[in-house]
Amino acid sequence: MTSDPTVQGLADALPERLTPRRIKLTPASDTEPEPVIWAWEPEPGAGRIPAGALTIAAGREGTGKSSFAIWIAARLSRGDLPGTFHGRPRNVFYAAVEDSWPRTLVPRLIAAGADLERVFRVDVETLDFDQAGNLVTGETMISLPLDIDALALAIDEYDVAALVVDPLMSTLGSRTDAHRNQDVRQALEPLVRMAERTRALTLGIAHFNKGGGTDASQLITGSGAFKDLPRAVLAFARDRESDEQVMTQTKNSLGSLDLPSLAYRIEGYDVPTPKGMANVGRLTFTGVSQRTVEDTLATPVDREEVSERDEAAEWLRGYLTDAGGEAASADLFKAAERDGIAKRTLQRARSRLGVTSRQSGFGKSKAWVWALSVTDEPPQVPSRASRANP
Repeated sequence: MTSDPTVQGLADALPERLTPRRIKLTPASDTEPEPVIWAWEPEPGAGRIPAGALTIAAGREGTGKSSFAIWIAARLSRGDLPGTFHGRPRNVFYAAVEDSWPRTLVPRLIAAGADLERVFRVDVETLDFDQAGNLVTGETMISLPLDIDALALAIDEYDVAALVVDPLMSTLGSRTDAHRNQDVRQALEPLVRMAERTRALTLGIAHFNKGGGTDASQLITGSGAFKDLPRAVLAFARDRESDEQVMTQTKNSLGSLDLPSLAYRIEGYDVPTPKGMANVGRLTFTGVSQRTVEDTLATPVDREEVSERDEAAEWLRGYLTDAGGEAASADLFKAAERDGIAKRTLQRARSRLGVTSRQSGFGKSKAWVWALSVTDEPPQVPSRASRANP
């Protein structure tokens, strides 16, 4: 028993059994209503991505969702994104788990016109001791929800407008089962609360599963929490009928869902580097699309066409390998035609292999050259414009 009467008085006033949780009641009258703040609002009343909330960009491999994240980051860094941050260049945090920063992300940011001083690579520094007792530092990817508090502090310190996590699933802690709803909620709900408190646009990249449905939100890999927790979901796909790439708003809890789908293309872009030219993809929106991602998912797959494309991909790989890794497109088309491969099929095979296209030579000797990619990055899906180029 304490001899301090003040402390003793406090102790006597406490209940016999303390619990770490209790019900807290707040009348609605104590909460001041606010309008939705849109980080991306292309037109008044047509907000697509809210600030202070989690948004998911999802699609199959190679549909441009990561290029879209780069597009968002670049415009925020320049103050060019229509919405609450327009006219005010802001900092962006970018946590990328799979892509190479020197070979992919920085060249893509340059191609997108980003202010590189305002886009920050996000990793976690670890501290440990070796067997000799010396302090050793290391580096690893962020882990959710473990690093939420540190992320929130950094967002406040650097006045950050957006956090991009690509892909979101890869940042879940090792003990989190991405296919169990409760596990994913425990990992992502702190991220949702952090976004609301910091007012930062929080964009997570997700993949579609192998399912054959037409509901894009339902196709997001993992538990249903990946579609339930975000306030907005953007789906990306390539339409097999029109050869158009399409972005559709499949969820918009804070705004209108009756928004038109947007067409976009991924253009090849050469970025000079000290070690040579880096060819990367750059996303450009081209206007409203008459078809949606759901339409593209409902289009039957032509198995015969897929088989032809696979055979063409093997032919193209062999031809370029025999030619030392690259060849003039005109020579490729002539050789493919002799072997019964259509130009359109060869161009689709090119996207499957990640073959790059560039112009070589000067003046009248200028010609298009196709080259096998030497990186380990996923291939870019060619745009309509790049398919029109020889």
